[in-house]
Amino acid sequence: MSMSARTTATITRLGHQGDGIAEGPLFAPRTLPGEEVTGVVEGNALSDIRIETPSENRVQPPCRHYKSCGGCQLQHADDGFVAEWKLGIVRNALAAQGLTAEFRPIHTSPPQSRRRATLAVRRTKKGAMAGFHGRASGVITQIPDCHLLDPELLKAIPMAEDLALIGASRKALLAVSVTLSDIGLDVVVKNGKPLDGPLRLALAQSVEKLGITRLTWDDEQIAMTQPPTQTFGRAKVCPPPGSFLQASRDGEAALLATVQEIVQGAKRIVDLFAGCGTFALPLAENAEVLAVEGDREMVQALEAGWRQAKGLKVVKAVARDLYRRPLLPDELNPFGAFYQAAVIDPPRSGAEAQVAELIKAGTKTIAYVSCNPISFARDAKALVAGGYMLNWIQVVDQFRWSAHTELVASFTFTD
Repeated sequence: MSMSARTTATITRLGHQGDGIAEGPLFAPRTLPGEEVTGVVEGNALSDIRIETPSENRVQPPCRHYKSCGGCQLQHADDGFVAEWKLGIVRNALAAQGLTAEFRPIHTSPPQSRRRATLAVRRTKKGAMAGFHGRASGVITQIPDCHLLDPELLKAIPMAEDLALIGASRKALLAVSVTLSDIGLDVVVKNGKPLDGPLRLALAQSVEKLGITRLTWDDEQIAMTQPPTQTFGRAKVCPPPGSFLQASRDGEAALLATVQEIVQGAKRIVDLFAGCGTFALPLAENAEVLAVEGDREMVQALEAGWRQAKGLKVVKAVARDLYRRPLLPDELNPFGAFYQAAVIDPPRSGAEAQVAELIKAGTKTIAYVSCNPISFARDAKALVAGGYMLNWIQVVDQFRWSAHTELVASFTFTD
């Protein structure tokens, strides 16, 4: 078959990245199960795809940028299909470990709710251009009508272009990460020109004019007009530049409400991989909390937020690498005054070592928050084998139209 010959294929399922898969396997982006498509075979992928027989789940993508932009993968599928597919990803991950679970209805964040994004920006002959990378390409797609980003975040696009005019070389792409804080834009720039006196001055002078609350340039803070705080319950926290934050306020609220339900009634809670206090600080309204996080700056931000908040119970924040030094049973049950509940929100690789210690300690209730169904299912298998009941799972889709899935699971120790 010549490279340009077209072939016909039937899509049988979606892969983990949201691409359609036909026999071979052949990967066909932006197709759906049951569709007959034609395209040109390039390696193990189809390109120049035409949909010959569309699925009944196919819809007109709501965003006009979808065809050229790589920011979303699933706008061509209706909401019901995407919801069921994401639930299926978690079900299949559990099934691979011999587990089943009760699933609550999925929570999906609304359009235009993303509060953080990294824009690709480059200088051009006429000025500068900011947007998202096209699918599997270095081409930048401009996204003035993006359906994903909060409207306040969209206003950051001209700001990112202005930063490129000040501090980008003609060769390197700037990566401008923008987060909506309580009071304005928190901006972190990577791949800019090396800082010297004139650039530092030009950037500092631009901050107020561009509406930036804090500007960090390749790990150096240039200026901060006010602390760019995030509200966690009654506390306001100023996270370190570029630190982890849930992608949308809506998604964060759904995760928090589920965690609160699981641990309700517990008077002493341990929050593992606590970040800047997304869960620890709201939970401190009703319980004493030990918050453990590997990043020392995030721990300091959490502590400062707790100290300034009114009406919270004691929060003890500890900087500790839970991969190398998980909390041990005697730390989870100190002097018999044990932690009645644990919240655990690990990175994508999961928390194998820490889960093993929770099992030994017999911590009564666990709220497990995960952004990776595969590592979650592995840890869930260990918990069930160690005497825990997997009560139910709440899937939260805060990365709308993407292949990304998050969940909260409720576990209770039964021995």
